[in-house]
Amino acid sequence: MNRAERFILAVDLGTGGPKVGFVSLDGHVVWSDHVDVQTNYGEGGAATQDAEAWWTIIVDATRRGLAASGVTGEQVVGVSVTGQWASTVPVDADGRPTGPCVMWMDTRGAPYSAKAFAGPVQGYRARALATWIRRTGGMPTPSGDDGVGHMLYLQHDEPAINAATRWFLEPVDYLSMRFTGRAAASRASMSGMWLTDNRNLAVLDYDDTLVRLAGIDRAKLPPLVPTGSIIARVAPAVAAELGISPDAQVVTGTPDLHSAAVGSGAIRERELHMTISTTSWISCPLARKKTDVFHQMATVPGLDSSNYLLINNQDTAGRSLQWLRDTVFDRPAPDYEALTTLAAAVPPGSNGIIFTPWLKGEHSPIDDRNARGGFHNLSLATTRADMVRAVLEGVAYNSRWLLHHVDKFAGIRAGGGGPIRIIGGGAQSDLWCQIMADVCNRTMERVADPFNAQLRGAALFAGLAMGELDRTELSDLIPIGGTFAPTAAHRAVYDRLFAEFPRCYNAGKGMFARLNG
Repeated sequence: MNRAERFILAVDLGTGGPKVGFVSLDGHVVWSDHVDVQTNYGEGGAATQDAEAWWTIIVDATRRGLAASGVTGEQVVGVSVTGQWASTVPVDADGRPTGPCVMWMDTRGAPYSAKAFAGPVQGYRARALATWIRRTGGMPTPSGDDGVGHMLYLQHDEPAINAATRWFLEPVDYLSMRFTGRAAASRASMSGMWLTDNRNLAVLDYDDTLVRLAGIDRAKLPPLVPTGSIIARVAPAVAAELGISPDAQVVTGTPDLHSAAVGSGAIRERELHMTISTTSWISCPLARKKTDVFHQMATVPGLDSSNYLLINNQDTAGRSLQWLRDTVFDRPAPDYEALTTLAAAVPPGSNGIIFTPWLKGEHSPIDDRNARGGFHNLSLATTRADMVRAVLEGVAYNSRWLLHHVDKFAGIRAGGGGPIRIIGGGAQSDLWCQIMADVCNRTMERVADPFNAQLRGAALFAGLAMGELDRTELSDLIPIGGTFAPTAAHRAVYDRLFAEFPRCYNAGKGMFARLNG
């Protein structure tokens, strides 16, 4: 069979639930479906999901996809999982959850993380910060919303779950174990733990000093294998349950950052991609380890042992538009196409309205979990349409703020960077892509089918791991679906409003600390 006749079963586990698809080895998504999963919020900063529900959805979706797509089980030659990271699934020796997944926004470990890391230097203890930055490029947060904070919480406050747990796994590694029965992780999938010495990417081990300083149980960390390697074939019983070939190979799981880089085609050094999804980020491959502690940016292990990827995160991008739809509009709420149609009738600048999208704090370019969003400069004349456009523009202002620091970090001359590849559910909107181009004053190249870019990226990553593809081919396998150049006539209004955007934060940060600290 040629590439077009062989398929990867790709899973993209976002915060909103799993997306499952069949992607040919030449990059065509022939079938996909997304199923929503509820996040359960509770006291003390709890945020969890049912990891067993993910697996039930994936099994059902795979069967439905085989029936609907015309792909046969024998044509499925590989399995690749990508998705959310810095969440934690406790599992037993067979890979079954011993408790709910502790999500990336869960802060119940904050008291224990703060005791281990908190201090006066950018919120960290100076000696701990120096040790971590030197070895990894980043470090666990005192806020507790990462894998180390989750493990500390489970160790201290959930003794029954902790006792029943053999491995603490990232979601992508949990799903890979469900496919294979083998516990395995990579430097890429464990990036959010900050427990590997990233000065030498060839070393496959956790750093003893960092594990000791974190105060976690090393025995429950999954074994490391090379990023982009084959973990095992699909377990025979699982293959029978899914209806796919038992010869299908499962590759190491990847964070959505990594699959986005591959799925955007921006895989050469300093080639930028931007994602507008639930969250948002701007990233590129880089050749060396580097950190900007002031703007929460660092490099993490990249697509293989020869490179790194820039990591940063804006916490509420598409989630801001969802919040507006669900909160401000009457039921039944309009769909996103209707919202953007409404916004298109409003002139650039939203009639002077500025939206700050810090609805759950912010990571980059300012690290302030107490920050909160808001509409600024409202008047009695303000309409819902103004507010919708202001949300789209507010996310773009935040991206422009971040892009300034990304350019400096990556050594890109101000105003001299090339086009930015843009992907994600938000990139399906022509209006939002054009707003991004206008606000950031950079050409945006939207990949074809941007909603499935990470699904495609996961599949192509598998093709690379299996030796079926060469990295030099990727650009040809990822077509551009639209190009959005900055509109010169909009520059003045966006420059004027963006100048006020960081000032909104500076004016409010004291209040944020008093009300939310």
